[in-house]
Amino acid sequence: MKIVKTMCTRDCPDACWLDVTVENDTIIKIEASTENPFTNGITCPRAAGDPLRVTSMERVLYPYVRKPSPETGYNKVERSQALDLVEEKLKNTIKNHGRESVLLLDYAGNTGYLTIGYSKRLWNALGVTMTDYTVCSASGHAGIGLHYGLTYGQSPLDLEKKKNIVFWGFNAKTSSPHQWALATRARRVNDTKIIVVDPRESDTAELANLWICPKPGTDVALAYGIAHYLITNDMVDLDFIEKHTQGYADYKEEALKWTPERVQKVTGVSWKGVEEICLMLRGSPTVFMIGLGLNKSQTGAESCRAVSLLPALLGEHRGFYYTNSRGTIIDGDIYGGSLTEKKPKVVSLISIGERLAAGEFKFVYVVGMNPVLTLPDSHRLIEGFKREDCFLVVHDTHLTETAQLADVVLPATTYLEKTDVIVSDCHPFVRLANKAIEPLGESMDEYPLMLELSNRLGVSESWVHIDPWKDMEHNFRDAFIDGDFNDLLDGKSLQLYYRPIVEYQTPSGKIEFASNSVSGNISSLPKQLEVTVDDDEFIMLNSSLPQYTHTQFRDVYNDIPCTVWVNPVDAEKHSITDGEKRIIYNEKGELEVTVKITDRVIPGVIWAPRELIDEKGNPQNGLAQGTPQLIGGGPMFNTIKVRFKE
Repeated sequence: MKIVKTMCTRDCPDACWLDVTVENDTIIKIEASTENPFTNGITCPRAAGDPLRVTSMERVLYPYVRKPSPETGYNKVERSQALDLVEEKLKNTIKNHGRESVLLLDYAGNTGYLTIGYSKRLWNALGVTMTDYTVCSASGHAGIGLHYGLTYGQSPLDLEKKKNIVFWGFNAKTSSPHQWALATRARRVNDTKIIVVDPRESDTAELANLWICPKPGTDVALAYGIAHYLITNDMVDLDFIEKHTQGYADYKEEALKWTPERVQKVTGVSWKGVEEICLMLRGSPTVFMIGLGLNKSQTGAESCRAVSLLPALLGEHRGFYYTNSRGTIIDGDIYGGSLTEKKPKVVSLISIGERLAAGEFKFVYVVGMNPVLTLPDSHRLIEGFKREDCFLVVHDTHLTETAQLADVVLPATTYLEKTDVIVSDCHPFVRLANKAIEPLGESMDEYPLMLELSNRLGVSESWVHIDPWKDMEHNFRDAFIDGDFNDLLDGKSLQLYYRPIVEYQTPSGKIEFASNSVSGNISSLPKQLEVTVDDDEFIMLNSSLPQYTHTQFRDVYNDIPCTVWVNPVDAEKHSITDGEKRIIYNEKGELEVTVKITDRVIPGVIWAPRELIDEKGNPQNGLAQGTPQLIGGGPMFNTIKVRFKE
């Protein structure tokens, strides 16, 4: 029996350090490491469930090729036979339709540098079409970046030093349990106050000192209301504003237009609630923890930028946290996009369903994601993948809904079956993510598979075949405070260096209340966009449950519950009873759900866990529009409008 020290590679800010107990090349259990001050012996249900997920009956362990029509299902084939077919189809597609007819559809199912980075160099060398990777945090980054430059902020490790922690659109107890643990420790040790701003009473809101509940999409108005109170009650740090910001006069003029009456009308929050949060903000210092869920709506980018400016009023340098991925000092291009003259066509990830359904792509390679469930406009995606002139290859660990539509399915390794390098979005600690067990079946790592395909396709560029470990040694040369990349490879735990908190990469070199970086129809100040719904419409919010990372772990913890929360007022109005099945719908599709009546959502709002599927196979995101936001191009998952069928 041995203990393997590794890191979790999932699309999660916490990037846990894990100690994996292995016996006879079998994972016995997984525990959180106590060597990391952030992980600190706490792990989530996903990591605890990994031993079962690795050996799940739904694992893809061998290559499969779809049976010829009219047969259904797949034939298990030799690895060489599957890759022969992929090679042939890819060559013919480029020859007959051009490289832009090939689409790489990839995302962060595994965030390792080899897995997500170096494996992409083949596709850059081929010059195929790629997406803009906007489904997660892009609009928030774009919005905050208008005022701060790079979007890194406070370290969650400093939460214990704060007097107030404001979780805004951020259910940290579920989506970042270690940040939540640090916040609750701060409250226990230092009497720190935890404030939550969320349209539903999340698990985090339920345990907060104060829960403020605005209507969905009205966060800009609420932020201006808070600014109005702070300004008119002399709670603004004018010395800080004079030294470190620009554009305050324009911002102040706009904030003063948001009178108590106007704020209450737009947000549904009483002015007493605004006053209550502002009086708590007298305690200094305060940090605003901005959730990724906040950026996934019609008003997402505007909301994030508005919230990020509030700590500047209080005299805080970057007094927010969104993600800190852009604060590290890691140089170089692991993806290889800058190393080729074949500049790819880049298309919106949010509107990809429309392009697929129209037949724009003849060969699609999917890796690191399950787009049928995780992207908006799911029905158009499915329609596109089912086209006879679209050849779909999926490289995945499990037989996902996307893999079930593929022409070729290639087996992938889990993070526990390979060695990689992982960098957290929120904490600075890194250790090598060591392989715990040998790959099961014929599962293949992404990077070696791309090298094999490169050789088959005659892609000979040296930067495609470069030794990634040597390349990372160069890229990480200034990254660590307490060692170098070779120390990491030797098993040492290291700490990343972050850019200075007082540095701003804006045109003025300061925090810009009125941004100097805007163009087109984008306002220099945060703008409250109008969110309208008809009398019988609801805005459907969605967020994660602690057992699942996106669509992963359904084989361990069963299907994501197909339920929605409905306020009692709405239930009475629409004659809905607790526990009954009802159909919600819009012009995009419908979803059969089980209703839970609760006052944890306000009237006019329903909430559902993501990314569920009903018993008829209808995906939740089939109700989501494939329209990107103006700022950052992100999705609008939290502004889905639906009705109940009577």
